[in-house]
Amino acid sequence: MARYARRLQKIGSSIMISLPSGWARGNGLKKGNTVILETNKDNSLSIFSSGHEIDQAMSVSIPYPPVSMDALVNQVYGAYLLGYDIIRIKGKSQISFEDAERIKHAMRKLAGLEIIDEDGANISVQFLLDAGTLDAEKILRRMSSIVAGMYRETLEAIKNPETGLGKIITSRDDEVDRQYFLLVRLIRSAMMNPRLASKLNLSNIDILDYRIAANHLESAGDYVVDLTEAIPKTSARFADSILEAGSLVERMQEKSVTAFVNKNRSESQTITSMYLRFNQILESIKEMSAKGETKDPVTTVSVLNCIYSMDKIARCWVDVFDLVKPVYLIAPLVSEKPTER
Repeated sequence: MARYARRLQKIGSSIMISLPSGWARGNGLKKGNTVILETNKDNSLSIFSSGHEIDQAMSVSIPYPPVSMDALVNQVYGAYLLGYDIIRIKGKSQISFEDAERIKHAMRKLAGLEIIDEDGANISVQFLLDAGTLDAEKILRRMSSIVAGMYRETLEAIKNPETGLGKIITSRDDEVDRQYFLLVRLIRSAMMNPRLASKLNLSNIDILDYRIAANHLESAGDYVVDLTEAIPKTSARFADSILEAGSLVERMQEKSVTAFVNKNRSESQTITSMYLRFNQILESIKEMSAKGETKDPVTTVSVLNCIYSMDKIARCWVDVFDLVKPVYLIAPLVSEKPTER
C-alpha cells in the first residue's frame, strides 16, 4: 500500500490537499467529478470515488427443482456468504411442502434473512440488516459468550450429570453457527467493498484475522458438543482432575478472545503457562487411565474422549491468541514523482 505526503493549502475558508494523480486516473476521475470522504473511528479519513456504493442490493435466483436438495441448500448458504441481499428460489413447478420446509429451516440458520414473498412455486428472502451498522467485534464477542456458556454448563454436567444436556448444547451451537455465518458474510462484503471496510474500521489484516478467529470459535462450539457427548461417569478423583483442566481452558478462552479484540500481546506468558499446566493435567489423567484406575474399559474410553475434546478446545484459544496483531513496520512515504538525477 502506497502512502503519500501532502502539504495542506488554504483557499478562502477551506483547507485543501491535492489527490495523487495515479489514484485519480485509476478511478477514472477528472475535473468536476465527486468523491466521497468518510471519517473513521480512529479519526483517520478515507476517500472513495463515487462508484463505491454500500447500498447497492445484489440479488440471485436459484432454480427449483435442483439436482438435489443438499445442492440447493448449499447454494442458499453460498449466496448468503457472498453478500447477496435478495435470494430467490424460482420453481418451474410447485415446491413440495417437505422441500419448502427444508429451505425455510436452512434460511432460519442465517441471521438477518426474512421471507418477503412466497407462493406455490417461489420463495424470496431478503437480508434486512444494514451491513454498515454491524460490528465484527461485537459479533465475535457474541459467539465467544455463547460458546463460554455452553462450555460452563458442560463442566457442571461432569459434576452433576444432566439428562438432555446434549440437545440443549446442540441448539446453542446452532446459534453460534448463525453468528459465524453473519460474521463471514460481513467480512467477505468488506473485502469486496473498500468503502464498507473503511466504515467498519477494518484493515485488510483485520478482515483476515477476524475470518480465522471466527472459524476457531465455530470449531470450539463443535468441540463442546463433542465434549458433551463424551462426559464420563468417573470416580471423584477423575472428575476433579478433568474439572481442573476444564477450568484452565475456560480462563484461556476469556483471555485469548479479550487479547484478540484489544490487540494485546501482554497476556502471552499467562496463556502459555495455562496451556502448559493444562497439558500436565491431561498427561496425568492419561497415566491414570493407562494404569486401569477406572476399572472399566468403557469409562476409560469415555475419559480419553473427554480430555481429547478438551484439548481441541484449548488449541482453539491458543490459535486465537496467536492472531493478536504484532507491531507492523510503517510503510515509507512514496513520492509521486521520482527525483531526477
